[in-house]
Amino acid sequence: MPRAGLTPAAIVDAALRVVDAGGPAALTLAAVAAECGVATPSLYKHVAGLPELRGLLTVRIYEELTTAVIDAVIGRSGDDALEAVMLAYHGYAIGHPHRYSLAPQRPDVTDPAAAAAASRILDVLFAVFKAYDLTDEQIVHATRVLRAAMHGFAVLHGAFQMVEDVRTTQRILIETMKSIRVAAKIAS
Repeated sequence: MPRAGLTPAAIVDAALRVVDAGGPAALTLAAVAAECGVATPSLYKHVAGLPELRGLLTVRIYEELTTAVIDAVIGRSGDDALEAVMLAYHGYAIGHPHRYSLAPQRPDVTDPAAAAAASRILDVLFAVFKAYDLTDEQIVHATRVLRAAMHGFAVLHGAFQMVEDVRTTQRILIETMKSIRVAAKIAS
C-alpha cells in the first residue's frame, strides 16, 4: 500500500528540494526517497524511475517559469511586456539556478507533457511579439533571439566578474531587445 501523502506531485516537490540543495547532480532516486522519508522502492509505486521523474520535473519547472512570465506580463504590451518577460525570466533563472539548469532547453519531444509545458512559454513570447506588428516568420526569429539572449544572460550571470554593475548590462540587453521590431523586419 502506498504511503499516505506520497503522490507523484509530492515526489516532484521532494525532488526539487534535492535539486535546490545539491544541484542537478544530486538528483537520484535514493536522495528523493530519503527526502520523502521512504525506501527507494516506495517511489516506484508513483514514478517509473529517474527518467520519468526528470520528465515530471521538466514539466513543473516550465510551469513555474511560464507562470512567472505570465504574471509579469499581464496588463502590459509592446516594449513594457518585453521588458517584463526578460526580467521575470532572469529572476526565475537566478532565483532557482539549479532548477533552471535542470530544465532542458530542448525538451524531449517523445514526452508530450514536457513538450506541451515548454510550448506554453513559447506561446507567451509569441503573444508578446504580436504587438510588434511582425509576421509569423519574424516572430519566430524574434523569439529565437530573445530566448538566446535571456538564456545566455541567465547562464553567464555568475561569470560576470568585472566591477561594472550587471544591472547596467541587463538594461543594455533589454534596450537592445526592444529594437527587435526593426531587426526582424530587416532580416526578412
